[in-house]
Amino acid sequence: EVQLVESGGGLVQTGGSLRLSCAASGFNFDDYAICWFRQAPGKEREGVSCIPKNDGSTYYARSVKGRFTISSDNAKNMLYLQMNNLKPEDTATYYCAAGWPTYYSGIYHPDADAMTYWGKGALVTVSS
Repeated sequence: EVQLVESGGGLVQTGGSLRLSCAASGFNFDDYAICWFRQAPGKEREGVSCIPKNDGSTYYARSVKGRFTISSDNAKNMLYLQMNNLKPEDTATYYCAAGWPTYYSGIYHPDADAMTYWGKGALVTVSS
């Protein structure tokens, strides 16, 4: 059975940090693009950060570049998202996902429709 289980969400003040973890089981991490998406109330789900393939490449949304760091431990099937200098606009439910990498004009861009597996999400709330 495939499972993705997020942990590490919570309430933090502006400027604070959180580290999200995602424990995956039932499939091989190496075969998929692995991503963090987020969805705020009333907004569309957006790709925050991804590891498109097992070559060290990473993707960050412009809004989080320089503040968030994605990492993985493929031996343990674990995905992480270190979030620093958090802002109120980072408030959302964060989802771990795995699926097919999608490239547009040779540039990777996360596509929620290409994700095969999803976790149930972890709520991150940043107070002002």
